[in-house]
Amino acid sequence: MINKKKLLGAFIVPTGVGASIGGFAGDASVWASRFCEISDLIVNPNVVNAGCFSGIKPGMLYVEGYSLDEFFKGNIGLNPSQHNKIGIVFDKAIPKDVLNVHINTINAVKCVYGIDIEEFTITKDIVGVDFKLEKNGNSTGSVKNIETVIESAKYLVNKGCQAIGIVCLFDDAESLNEDYSNGIGVDPVGGVEAIISHCISKELKVPCAHSPAFCDYQISPELIDGRAASEYITPTFLPCILLGLDRAPLLSTDGEININNLDYLVMPYNSLGSTPVFECIRRNIPVFAIKENKTVLNVENSNLFSSDKIRVFDLYEDCINYIKQYLVQP
Repeated sequence: MINKKKLLGAFIVPTGVGASIGGFAGDASVWASRFCEISDLIVNPNVVNAGCFSGIKPGMLYVEGYSLDEFFKGNIGLNPSQHNKIGIVFDKAIPKDVLNVHINTINAVKCVYGIDIEEFTITKDIVGVDFKLEKNGNSTGSVKNIETVIESAKYLVNKGCQAIGIVCLFDDAESLNEDYSNGIGVDPVGGVEAIISHCISKELKVPCAHSPAFCDYQISPELIDGRAASEYITPTFLPCILLGLDRAPLLSTDGEININNLDYLVMPYNSLGSTPVFECIRRNIPVFAIKENKTVLNVENSNLFSSDKIRVFDLYEDCINYIKQYLVQP
């Protein structure tokens, strides 16, 4: 999967921070694909997840946020993998008709893509997910009973599953940000989804991703912004995480790919206060910040580092051209 003659980059768009590119539904996929033409590429699920679609490509490494931070710290490595055995955890709160829609989705994905979905299980207790938007617009939330998710995920791992998909029941999120469908503001559920997947990754050290379930699974006939459209034409967002987990790298302390193999990191312009950025600066790995992609955060180069620590580009296209000219070996 990984071409050793190519560069290895990381293309990250944080979840739940209202990124103008990548803050909706797979809308950063086009740019991730462009970077993947010139290098192998680590991506977080938020970059490529798009409801019933996925922007995942050969040469991409699909790594959830907690594991991503551990990779940048040098604590874990990535072992490229394909056709992982996937287990799925469903929240006990999901009604039978909604569950049936998701089971039909599993069977369709297995049939069309040949993805190895070994087993699914239902949590013993209701998970209890709450989500909200902070005053600064950042998406966050809480999980009342994460232990029941961990218990179910452990069961699946013990049954031989290599990657875990999680589906929890969410209340209708539209009221928190009615402009989301118009391409404005923050995805209300992204922050708490990250919390759920972080917990499972930390506990079990396996690839994982979360897909929300909603009681209303009718497809909206309203015309909306294309960046959010993939979430409005499907009753379930499960396909994208299954396509990602199918080829997610396996995690180990001595993985084939480690932080020393990384050639560059690409981030939105004002979301630079994260572990990947700090670790790259510490290790002298080039960090590129893209001005056309802004978030509700206010952590820019000038707030943290001297001007020579991070190279700023106006456009993703400019960054690609720079990498082609100065980093790609002839």
